Amino acid sequence: MEPFATISDLPPVIPVFPLSGALLLPRAVLPLNIFEPRYLAMTRDAMAGNRVIGIVQPRRPDRPGGPELFATGGLGRITRFSETGDGRFLIALTGLIRFRIVEELAVTTPYRQVRADYAPYAADWDPSPPLAPAARAGLEDALRAYLDTQQLSADWEAVRGADDEGLVSTLAAVCPFEILERQALLEAPDLAARAEMLTTLMAFAGRVAGSGSAPDTLQ
Repeated sequence: MEPFATISDLPPVIPVFPLSGALLLPRAVLPLNIFEPRYLAMTRDAMAGNRVIGIVQPRRPDRPGGPELFATGGLGRITRFSETGDGRFLIALTGLIRFRIVEELAVTTPYRQVRADYAPYAADWDPSPPLAPAARAGLEDALRAYLDTQQLSADWEAVRGADDEGLVSTLAAVCPFEILERQALLEAPDLAARAEMLTTLMAFAGRVAGSGSAPDTLQ
C-alpha cells in the first residue's frame, strides 16, 4: 500500500500498542521486536491493510482489563518488516503524526483499537521549521553537560550534522527520562517547544547527577 498523501487519508480507527517509555514522533523511526501473540496478530493485520499502528504510553499499567492509556500517542507506518526463525517480527515504524484518542472501541481482536483525532496535530504532517541558532546551540550545550555528568560520550560530528528535528526526536527517544517527562515531550506543541523542554530536562538531570547521585548509564 502506498504512503498516505494527506491527513484526510489516514484511518479514523487504528490499532494501538501500549508501550511504556516509547516515543514515536513524526518522521522518527521506532524499531520494535514483536513477540506477544496479540501484537503478532496486530502486526499481521496491519501488514495486510494500511500498515499503521499507534504507539501510546500506559498511564496506569495495573488497571483491570488493560492499562489506562494517555490521551495522546504517535501514529507510525510499518516501513521495515522481517520475521525471525522463532516466530518474532522485527519491524520499524516511521512516525506520521500524533493523535488524540477520541474513544476506545469494543473489539473482537486480541489487540486494542481506538478512534483517533489527528486535527490537533495537523502541523505534524509537514517538516518542522529549523530551530533558532541560539536554541540549537543551547540544546547542544545541554547535551554535552548531560553526557559529561553521566560519564557518556557522543559522536559530535554526527550531532552537529544532524538536522534539528532528527536530533530532537532522537534525544527525546533515547535519553532515560521518566514516563511523564516522555509524555510531555510528545505533547509539546512544536519542535521549538520540544527542544526547549529537552534542554531543560537534560540540564536538570545533569545537575542532579553532578550533585553526587549515582549516574545512570545509557545503553
